[in-house]
Amino acid sequence: MSGAPVLHSYAKPAPADFGPYLASLKKIVSGLAPGTPFRGALNLVLSSLAGTMHFLRPHIVVQDPENGSLHLSMALGQAAVPHLSYAPGTGITGQVFASGKPIIVGRMKDHPDFMNRLFERSEDQLATLSFICVPVLAERASSQDGAPKVLGTLSADTGMAPPDVLRLRCSFLEVVAALMAHQVACLQEDLLRQSAHYTRQDDKPLPSALSALPAIVVSSQAMNHVLHHVAQVAPSQTTVLLRGESGSGKELMAAAIHQCSERAKGPFVKLNCAALPADLVEGELFGWQRGAFTGAQQGRRGVFEQASSGTLFLDEIGDLSLPAQAKVLRAIQEREIVRLGSEHPVAVDVRLICATHQPLEELVKQGLFREDLYYRINVFPLFLPPLRERRDDILPLAEHFLHRFARSYGRPARRMSPQAADLLTAYAWPGNVRELQNAMECAVLLCEEEAVHACHLPPALRHQEKHAGERAVPADSPLSFRQEISSLEKKRLEEALRAADGNIHQAARDIDITYRIFYYKMKKYGIDYRAFLKKRR
Repeated sequence: MSGAPVLHSYAKPAPADFGPYLASLKKIVSGLAPGTPFRGALNLVLSSLAGTMHFLRPHIVVQDPENGSLHLSMALGQAAVPHLSYAPGTGITGQVFASGKPIIVGRMKDHPDFMNRLFERSEDQLATLSFICVPVLAERASSQDGAPKVLGTLSADTGMAPPDVLRLRCSFLEVVAALMAHQVACLQEDLLRQSAHYTRQDDKPLPSALSALPAIVVSSQAMNHVLHHVAQVAPSQTTVLLRGESGSGKELMAAAIHQCSERAKGPFVKLNCAALPADLVEGELFGWQRGAFTGAQQGRRGVFEQASSGTLFLDEIGDLSLPAQAKVLRAIQEREIVRLGSEHPVAVDVRLICATHQPLEELVKQGLFREDLYYRINVFPLFLPPLRERRDDILPLAEHFLHRFARSYGRPARRMSPQAADLLTAYAWPGNVRELQNAMECAVLLCEEEAVHACHLPPALRHQEKHAGERAVPADSPLSFRQEISSLEKKRLEEALRAADGNIHQAARDIDITYRIFYYKMKKYGIDYRAFLKKRR
């Protein structure tokens, strides 16, 4: 690799050079005083690094204790895609986390492992800036081999400078990382509490920014676009209509909107309108009084009352009966409901988020969905593309589920083989993210080693591989269509690497695919990027 680890022997700078370092440390130490809220303290650290030391985009990446992936948790400045996650060992930040050793990138553009995934750095910035990343080590906890436990990383961009100056800046960041270890540990614990909200519905979710949602794993431009809209609409009280196929993540987006809103401390109540018989939907929505019908031994609050001061998520609203639609419309307009068996209205204060996979416009034309209700809920529509239309998300999601299930079941699986990754990206995924999650759960349970192979995947995915290798083709026979495509693909990857002088990240950008997919393809075809580094001079 062209990024060398930090050396701790450097020329002693002039005493005057230490002035900004000492001033910044004094400010940081005072801000980390006991009793200071940990998020406020960390923000002060990042502000001091940017203000006194002139570091650019200082940020903290923390490991999600639930699934092991890394997430941008705090940053000073505007992050372009703060919700991205990646595995330890991936990119510079992943390598620092995995090794526990700092790394200095002298010039971002020259380093093949510098991925530029978290911020919108221009080509000029990549060519004129350095990058420093240091580990944040636990104060007391240690790993099984006696090495300090790595909680996360502290990173920043900085102006290019002589090596001894960059080493001094790196050593300074190591000191700062040691000072803020306790606060970063608190940040990691906060992530664990937030992720618990997705599995325990009786827990009240904690307020958080979009960048702190560990369950959202995306890489594609389409889903980045969706998440930016989520960040825009979340702080408001606007009604949101989520559109998309079953299993595409509508419930997760609804939870994200609630968790990023001012109602985050209130309840998040869900009702699947398609899962209930028509004669029970009204009672679930509005509740009933004692004695309202045979068997009603006591009164019950409906979901509108349960969600008061919070958010109500009505999934598959297109399946509501027309009478139920009329009453939902009245509840939205009047902000009050009437329980079954009662004549007294009850005021409710809810934010409504609806979802459906059905074409509501067609249902309106057919008279199966009320036009006035359609316009009431279609205030801010969000379309979630199916997984087959955002293939850049397949491998990051697969890795997310792999680590999560391996941790939950205590299985040895840690990564995917290139062949398994190929099958995942080639599959159409009619069941979307839900089907991918099920496939990875099955694979983790079947896998008895560190790598998930093609044989561990469900039959629907392995069937693709069967056709590819049914018979060997003699050397003098014409190439099959699949072999010809593979040959062209390998040639294209090599051409991209040659044009980028072996820089994998640049080569991936040049042919408009993600770094992750480019890397897997390299492994599949046995391409070594180092062979192209020789052509630089």
